[in-house]
Amino acid sequence: MSIELSRDRQPAAGRDAGHAELTKAEYEQLAEFRHSIRELARQTELEVRALGMTPQQYQVLLAIKGMPGREWASISEIAERLQIRHNAVIGLVNRAEARGLLRRGQDGDQRDRRVVQVRLTQSGEHLLTLLAAALRHERLHVRAALESLDAVERAEGRR
Repeated sequence: MSIELSRDRQPAAGRDAGHAELTKAEYEQLAEFRHSIRELARQTELEVRALGMTPQQYQVLLAIKGMPGREWASISEIAERLQIRHNAVIGLVNRAEARGLLRRGQDGDQRDRRVVQVRLTQSGEHLLTLLAAALRHERLHVRAALESLDAVERAEGRR
């Protein structure tokens, strides 16, 4: 059995011992939400592999494109977004760069020249656009499952 970890990476089990147990309806909605997340993950894997990419390469592209306020990300930012080691990101970036999905560079205005900016190429942008369209249905399903879970929790007075 896996114990969910809190943001500070400490087991969350037992910390809310004073709270009432979930109702059957809440467990059902929680199970549906987790199922919809798994469906999204599985469909993402299938779509990504059909385009000749790995799920990790997709995650790198998405992390870069989704960086708030700019069109690039540093290796450290990608590592944080993907929750993996810095060295693992370097390997992913190397392989994605070799496939022409992204490129590394430096901004002349950067004060810290050690910061490498990783940007999507036109090919990377194109593949990300295709995947976003292909996965729209699954994203909507996850949203609906989350909204349903929220509604049950509100009805039970948990929010």
